[in-house]
Amino acid sequence: MSTEYEAVIGLEIHVQLSTRTKMFCGCELSFGDDPNVHTCPVCLALPGVLPVPNRTAFEYALKIGAALDCELATVSTFDRKNYFYPDNPKAYQITQAARPFAVNGKLGDVRIHHAHLEEDAAKTIHTGGSGRIKGSDASLVDFNRGGTPLVEIVTEPDLHSGAQVREWGQLLRATIKQLGVSDVNMEEGSLRCDANVSIRPVGSTELGVKTEMKNMNSFRFIERGIDAEVARQKALLEAGEPVVQETLHFDPATGELHSLRSKEEAHDYRYLPEPDLVPVVPTQEMFDEARNSLPELPADRARRYEDLGVSEQAALLLSFETEWAGYFEEVLDAGDSLEPRVVANWVTGELSAELRRQEDRPLADSNVPPASLAALIGLVARKKISHGAGKTVLEEMVSTGADPETVVADKGLEQISDSGELEKIVLQVIEENPKPAEQVRAGNEKAIGALVGGVMKATQGRADGGEVNRLLRQHLGL
Repeated sequence: MSTEYEAVIGLEIHVQLSTRTKMFCGCELSFGDDPNVHTCPVCLALPGVLPVPNRTAFEYALKIGAALDCELATVSTFDRKNYFYPDNPKAYQITQAARPFAVNGKLGDVRIHHAHLEEDAAKTIHTGGSGRIKGSDASLVDFNRGGTPLVEIVTEPDLHSGAQVREWGQLLRATIKQLGVSDVNMEEGSLRCDANVSIRPVGSTELGVKTEMKNMNSFRFIERGIDAEVARQKALLEAGEPVVQETLHFDPATGELHSLRSKEEAHDYRYLPEPDLVPVVPTQEMFDEARNSLPELPADRARRYEDLGVSEQAALLLSFETEWAGYFEEVLDAGDSLEPRVVANWVTGELSAELRRQEDRPLADSNVPPASLAALIGLVARKKISHGAGKTVLEEMVSTGADPETVVADKGLEQISDSGELEKIVLQVIEENPKPAEQVRAGNEKAIGALVGGVMKATQGRADGGEVNRLLRQHLGL
């Protein structure tokens, strides 16, 4: 009998803070500038220099800790994490190991073990025969990024699938983005995610041997990489082979996993207190500012929208993007007693789809002010036009910015209000389509769709779908 396994996953997420300067010096932060133009003796670790902590970075960190419902430390300290990498000129990283600024938090169903501040390493650029150094292999280092303030968020192993990691990661990204402390751009490295993955027999409480997957730059790739690693570990155990603790890289182009190195243990880093930095003791005013300045966060907004009757999926879509959430609420405010559920469906469904169809326009360039969309939804709700006609009107609104009532009048889309006229069309469609009519009478109710389609075609979409169904059922004896 084969063993059934479950995945156990914990995450380490690095968030670059959008401060003006680096963590321990006055060099400006940058992305895409010429290499090594934002450096100084401090971030290059020249002899005799001393670090000076960035107060704004600590204030941003406290906001993240508050948003993650963490206990904020009244005293936190910095430590040296000793290791040699070519992109770290000091041969150690200033971080927080013993006393981080935030502990014991939670976001959604995932517990946060702690969050700590540290400095980023520089960027290594590998070249080859086709690189900037032609005909040779080399590794170059750009120190512009070295010293950028980071918050590392460490979760408990509360996740159990690649899909769950993707969904939770998107919630975390939306939460931090809303705080205004980071642009969390994964493509530029402002948010990087490492996943610690192990498996164990279902029902067991012991953790298996874990592997670490490093620096994946999209949540879609993270999901694929975790699923591939879980499958690899299952195959090893089922073949009677051990899982080795190591660091892995997932190649999204090939779907393959590659070993980078054996995993370091904590004692390999030889942590020691940073002798050049005193303990940080935030004031009560700093704590109050961190908590009181929090906006409505995505998880809270999603719950509020669901309480209004919005579907879970639409509530999540709206809560992750503040621009769309604001637009949704403006449409609600502009409408006359519109149902939040209906408005959310139009915003996240029809409008979003039409913007994608028309050259993937951003919402800001939609040509559809909230009041205009509210007017269109009202026309459909009052059955002045059908839902299908409403989509036709929306297409014209996105394209030209036209008023919905003007489009309805110009295109002759007003719904048929004469029940006698509609009944004649229904009877004619039944007469012209005897086969599906007989199938419906014989008990195949799915066949009624062909008749509904016939009526809609005959009325050019101007008939109310509910009334069409009622009349068809009445005349077919259902």
